[in-house]
Parts: sequence; structure tokens; C-alpha cells
Amino acid sequence: MRVDLLAGTAYIPRVMPSPVPTILVFDSGLGGLTVFSEVLKARPDARFVYAADDAGFPYGRLNEAELVARVAVVMERLIDVHRPQMVVVACNTASTLVLPHLRARFPLPFVGTVPAIKPAALATKSKKITVLATPGTVARDYTRDLIETYAAGCEVNLIGSRRLAGFAEAELTGAPVSDADLLCELRPCFIEDGAGRTDVVTLSCTHYPLLLDRLRGLAPWPVTWIDPAPAIARRVVQLIGGPVPGHEADENEMVAVFTEGRGIEAGLREALRAKGLPAIAIEPLPFLQAQ
Repeated sequence: MRVDLLAGTAYIPRVMPSPVPTILVFDSGLGGLTVFSEVLKARPDARFVYAADDAGFPYGRLNEAELVARVAVVMERLIDVHRPQMVVVACNTASTLVLPHLRARFPLPFVGTVPAIKPAALATKSKKITVLATPGTVARDYTRDLIETYAAGCEVNLIGSRRLAGFAEAELTGAPVSDADLLCELRPCFIEDGAGRTDVVTLSCTHYPLLLDRLRGLAPWPVTWIDPAPAIARRVVQLIGGPVPGHEADENEMVAVFTEGRGIEAGLREALRAKGLPAIAIEPLPFLQAQ
């Protein structure tokens, strides 16, 4: 049973006809909230389901077959329960691998999140770019293809952090890590030599913008930081249109869904409420990794 953790009652998805779409924003954890916030600004009238597959988090630890299978199972359940008109996959690791499978399987539009290499190549003056991502995103052929297509004339520094996503979730829930821990992940992003120095860092994991203020403060020199969330929101509007006049979403049209619900304490509940997600529900989907 899906349980509303704030009210302590069963959560029943809204099924009455609505003049506005239901938009499902999906991630392995809380990083997709950075995308959710931008899409909410673009469609403040819509009903939103923010789904975090925390039972499978982090996706970077899964091989390709496991990741495809896991996302397909979770997505099928979420679509069956919530009946969205659009899905935003707010996860670079999943998007770079799973989007073709989802589009072939489900008859509704999917908007993905991929490394912002093209805008980084357009923004750089030094031709030195860093792609800060998860190890899974860094390793994907999709990422390499983007570099060959859009940044062939640039020196691209691929950094796959194993810890930043967890640091971002800790930041959101009010338990920030130390500057020293963040610096260990940040230092490899900055390269300086006789030909110039890094001037653009693209945040190619949706978790990382949760740390952006601290990353800016710790950076050894100013750079352009690229967060793909605003571009994703624009793409959503291109596909389903702008807000419906005269309709405003209310709290009953916003819910955060977790597949396990571990670590949902006061700090996280308050953070979700501040983001516009006052209700929390559990859709139990345990992850059983192949032996």
C-alpha cells in the first residue's frame, strides 16, 4: 500500500479528469528536484508526481543491463498508477542509456537529461571544458558521441565523481559535508596549463546543482557553470504547451513518491515541502540485484 508519510493515511492518486497534464519527474534519488523546480516554474498549473527510485539508488553502481531492467520495472508501475501525460527522466545516468527503451515501450513523450556538452562548447573561450558527472555517465558511448559531435575542437575533461550525488542529498536534508570533502571532488575539474585554463563546467548529474552555491565558493577561479534544468523545462513546454489559463495547482496535485522510503525524516520532509511537494508516498519496489 502506498502510504502518505505526512498525514499517515493511504495516498489515493487523483483520478478525476483534469484540464492540465500530469507530469512525472523521475530520478534515482533527490537530484531530479533541480529539474522539477524548473519544470514547475514553466507549468505551475500542472499536477506533478516526483518519483525517486531510492531502492535502486545510486544508479551508477548498476551495469547497463541491470539499469535498463530496473528503470523499465519502476516506470511501468509509476505510469500504471499515476497515468502521466509526460515523463521527464531527470537523471543523466538513466537518460544516456534507457531513453530509447522507454520510448519504444510506452506511448507517451519522454524528455531526458543528457550532458550539456553542446552549450558548454558554445560558451567556452579557452576551449577547456569539464564534464562533471557520475562514473556511469562518463563511461557511456552516448557521452563520447556528444563530445565528438559538438566539442571536437575542445579539450574535454571527463570527471566521474562517486561521492557528489550522496553529498548533494546530504546537503538537501540539512547534513552538509565538509568543504574538504567537496574540494576532493572539485579539484580535478580545474585544469590550468600554458594554453589556458578550464572556463566551463557542465553539471552532468541533476544532483550537482543542489551544491552549486558551495561549488562556486570553493572553485579556484570563476567559471561558467551549466545546469541543464532550464533547457529541460523549455523542452517540456515545447512538447505539451504552456500553462492553462485560469488553473492553479493545489497541494492535492503534488506528491513525492519513493520506492523504498529510507531516511525520510523531518529534514527531508521539510525540504520537499519547500520545493512544493507536501505529500510523500511509498510505492514499494525493492531492488533485487542479480547475483
